Amino acid sequence: MDLLNTLVDKGLRRELPTREEALAVLATSDDDLLDVVAAAGKVRRHWFGRRVKLNYLVNLKSGLCPEDCSYCSQRLGSQAGILKYTWLKPDQASDAAAAGVAGGAKRVCLVASGRGPTDRDVDRVSETIKAIKENNEGVEVCACLGLLSDGQAERLREAGADAYNHNLNTSEATYGDITTTHTYADRVDTVEKAHAAGLSACSGLIAGMGESDEDLVDVVFSLRELDPDSVPVNFLIPFEGTPLGKEWNLTPQRCLRILAMTRFVCPDVEVRIAGGREVHLRTMQPLALHLANSIFLGDYLTSEGQAGKADLEMIADAGFEVEGTDQVTLPEHRAAGGCHDGGGGCGSEGGGVCGSAAAPEAAETSTAAGSRTAADPRTDLVAVRRRGAGTDLAPNA
Repeated sequence: MDLLNTLVDKGLRRELPTREEALAVLATSDDDLLDVVAAAGKVRRHWFGRRVKLNYLVNLKSGLCPEDCSYCSQRLGSQAGILKYTWLKPDQASDAAAAGVAGGAKRVCLVASGRGPTDRDVDRVSETIKAIKENNEGVEVCACLGLLSDGQAERLREAGADAYNHNLNTSEATYGDITTTHTYADRVDTVEKAHAAGLSACSGLIAGMGESDEDLVDVVFSLRELDPDSVPVNFLIPFEGTPLGKEWNLTPQRCLRILAMTRFVCPDVEVRIAGGREVHLRTMQPLALHLANSIFLGDYLTSEGQAGKADLEMIADAGFEVEGTDQVTLPEHRAAGGCHDGGGGCGSEGGGVCGSAAAPEAAETSTAAGSRTAADPRTDLVAVRRRGAGTDLAPNA
């Protein structure tokens, strides 16, 4: 297919595809899907080999959020039966992080619900970062605390944070339909603050909220322009009790096309499969490793993920290897810091943050698995997290 040959050539040169080419990837047929995966896989392997970076989420403060993001189980007015608790103490967070590191995670993502941190919150998180770094040699720490005020990114960097996550989530044109308590521009501003402070910027999207192909291309092109080092791709988990609780728009094939398009547009960045992979990719998760070079290990913020042991087995069985702490994730030209020119010329993590929500727990259902169609709601795969941070039970890592 001429389109795929063109996209591979552009990806190897870090050249931006046209919008028409990106849209064409999303419009490919199921008959062409394996060709799409193979083509994007060439770009992924060129820049990242067969390494898979593992990330681990620690939810420092769950629920109780004043923002109204429609996709989020922690939002204002959410009726989802999630865990609700205030700030974990630094030693509690460090213990939770250690479980993920022991399971193979290279990066720990510290997430807190809310509009954004107060200066006191930044002090608290700074102490947590220091505790994690002291107890886990070589670990990376990414903070995800919402909208940043002036000077806060610098303070997090001084405390030892390596990265900051704040997702764009959807296109600028449709952002107001998803959230009203802050703006798309607010999110862009926070990513730019992280860049300016010397933090590795992490920013991604959520697919499956009813957006069009054009919206998906818009947000990925905007991410390319912002030039984050990592782009988490979340697949919406329709939590009962949230405004988007009835939105089941994704199939495994659709998810693979979205990941492929993201790889072609952002060829040399860490593309991370975030919340929702177990629910929407299901048995096709191993194919997604040919497109993304990073995943979350174990559970997410408010929902349970695939068992950590199963994640490791999946990576090995698919012929990939877990990236070690002694390996540099990014290609040399990005790791050296030379790509953040603000123009996106180099190709380029409240709710929907480092990894919104996901995942599976076997449940009885009145519909036989063999009689389902791909787009049928899989509410049986959505399980509220009841273990790990904020509980007395061992975490999944």
